[in-house]
Amino acid sequence: MPESNKSIGLILLAAGASTRLGQPKQLLPYLGQTLIRRAAETAVATGCQPIVLVTGALHEELLAEVVDLPVQAVRNTAWATGMGSSIQVGLTFMENLGQPLQAVLVTLSDQPLVSPELLQELIQHHQTTQALIVATEYGGTHGVPALFAAEVFPDLRELAGNTGARKLIATRDATVEVLSFPDGAIDVDTREQYEELLRRGGDEDGF
Repeated sequence: MPESNKSIGLILLAAGASTRLGQPKQLLPYLGQTLIRRAAETAVATGCQPIVLVTGALHEELLAEVVDLPVQAVRNTAWATGMGSSIQVGLTFMENLGQPLQAVLVTLSDQPLVSPELLQELIQHHQTTQALIVATEYGGTHGVPALFAAEVFPDLRELAGNTGARKLIATRDATVEVLSFPDGAIDVDTREQYEELLRRGGDEDGF
């Protein structure tokens, strides 16, 4: 586990209600794990500290999936307002722990093809270039997973409602470092997307 990442926090967003899917996507199985367990293990493998899981519509159910991992959880009671509020809640919780941070990674629970290697590459790219934001590129856009240096934290604190990380990245696009990650476009918002994910992974478990 990389020792150099102990001054880099990680916020794992898992607050949504999965209304389009009709059941909690965080708890869907993929390759023998739930999506939230997979995302949490990926986060832990980076060596980032602290790791903060932001819950919302579900809380106890998600805690049960990560109880044995070095992950701290906070519930966003305003989760229904959008991703911006969850990022804000996660960052505030993290900063209240009192640990000096150089940067924070923001990741999602419904991008199952994110790997520890990708997240480590984002960190290394930041450390090499000193870029304030290092984002991933997929589907014709720049988004998360993304790394935000401490200098950008004030902007993250101002996020609210549906104004998420992607909009902040767009406002600073000229100075954002970007890593190509085509598989970032594979998420799980609908039944069809989930079934496609299972086909890609050769996983017969599902609905």
